[in-house]
Amino acid sequence: MRDLYFVHISLGSNLGDRFNNLQQAINAIYEQVGDVVEISNVYQTPAWGFSSDDFYNACISIRSFYNTHEILNRILKIEEQLGRVRTKTSGYEARTIDLDILFSSEIVQSSSKLMVPHPTMQDRKFVLQPLADIAATVAHPKLKYTVAELLDRTIDDAQITQLTQRLKNPKEKYPLSTYQYLTIEGNIGAGKTSLSTMISQEYNAKLVLERFADNPFLPKFYEDRERYAFPLEMSFLADRYQQLNDDISQYDLFKDFIVSDYDVFKSLIFASVTLHEDEYALYKKLFDIMYKDMVKPSLYVYMYQNTERLLQNIKKRGRDYEQKIPADYLNSINQGYLQFIKTQQILNVKIVDISDKDFIANREDYIWLLDQILE
Repeated sequence: MRDLYFVHISLGSNLGDRFNNLQQAINAIYEQVGDVVEISNVYQTPAWGFSSDDFYNACISIRSFYNTHEILNRILKIEEQLGRVRTKTSGYEARTIDLDILFSSEIVQSSSKLMVPHPTMQDRKFVLQPLADIAATVAHPKLKYTVAELLDRTIDDAQITQLTQRLKNPKEKYPLSTYQYLTIEGNIGAGKTSLSTMISQEYNAKLVLERFADNPFLPKFYEDRERYAFPLEMSFLADRYQQLNDDISQYDLFKDFIVSDYDVFKSLIFASVTLHEDEYALYKKLFDIMYKDMVKPSLYVYMYQNTERLLQNIKKRGRDYEQKIPADYLNSINQGYLQFIKTQQILNVKIVDISDKDFIANREDYIWLLDQILE
């Protein structure tokens, strides 16, 4: 997973449908930049530094895989998409949308295009008032005052009016919590752990991740499959069964739903590929006894990636014991998953081909993937 950056952004508009301009900007930021964590109230404020119609102003906080400079480039494109035209004249002017980065988890950033913290935010009540709604206790890294203190101390005495109308968080468009138990599955290197983690962060879900890293047989298996296949599959089955039963039965009052990066049936899929016929027959008897009493996911998502992409992903994440995985082994695992999906009568299954997508590097691909899951 890439590093996450936490950024506060100021929004303003005084041309056209001002409220809708703000909403469209937030929607675009969610789709192109990152998760919208909090949204302030909307305030009507007089134009600052020039004569024009009143502005509508708000602030949001976002969480993104893009760094601060990348975020700046993306919000400048969003301004263009929403009709802002920057002229070469000096001074302030009316605009359909104005987006400014105020704070960043990168603390201080300075270049010809970007200065963070915003250099004049402490003098602008139309920035401080909405920012105080969502970041009152955040301290300015240079001035050492909190946002609430800066609001009290500012010399700007502009009259500001709070609107009763509230902006909507765009992620409400993706009601993932309707699936009380969501399973993300896929082949080795498909990105199921990354997607599960991203969904849990954005949608307040309880995250259940497979504990493969603690399995002592896994590195040995990739060195000597014949010898270690059966103890590996038995240890995985026992651990998956215990973890899923424990985590799914323990309801978390502070989470909206559960998302897991595996389903226990993967044990049978992998066993069918790695075990000899007599070993598999014994294994399946035990599996059937355990599986019939387990809670099934509300939605089972299988992320398909072609073998070439899987091998690239495996190489990129750099686990030494995975580097010798052959392509035919990945093909066999994929066929096992597809055969399992074909035979399912009770599971709600969604297959999504992500072979040409990179939902970690590209926010647009992540949004596309959510659309596919909820289609």
